[in-house]
Amino acid sequence: VQLQASGGGLVQTGGSLRLSCTASGLTFSDYGMDWFRQAPGKEREFVAAIKWSGGVTNYAGPAKGRFTISRDNSKNTVYLQMNSLKPEDTAIYSCAASVIYGRFYASDYPYWGQGTQVTVSS
Repeated sequence: VQLQASGGGLVQTGGSLRLSCTASGLTFSDYGMDWFRQAPGKEREFVAAIKWSGGVTNYAGPAKGRFTISRDNSKNTVYLQMNSLKPEDTAIYSCAASVIYGRFYASDYPYWGQGTQVTVSS
């Protein structure tokens, strides 16, 4: 199984980025897909999740109203649209896959992408 994340970069406060994560080696539509992030010196934290069909999504508090998770099962890809970015959003963003949906603990996810750096300047 491979998860390849992309789309990170440097953006100013208030800007937007769209992250992508493309999966291979698994039946993508059987897996819930999530985004986590880890800032320097902090623990990895849950950002957003989307169920296998795409009909159910969940967001962590800091992401609500600013971030949107979506997926295209025909492309084996999950997206994270991030708007109104803030300096505190600076982190490495990683995608993760699990057949179990709804716990949002990093230890529950067997498959991880390599992460993509998001830096928001003030």
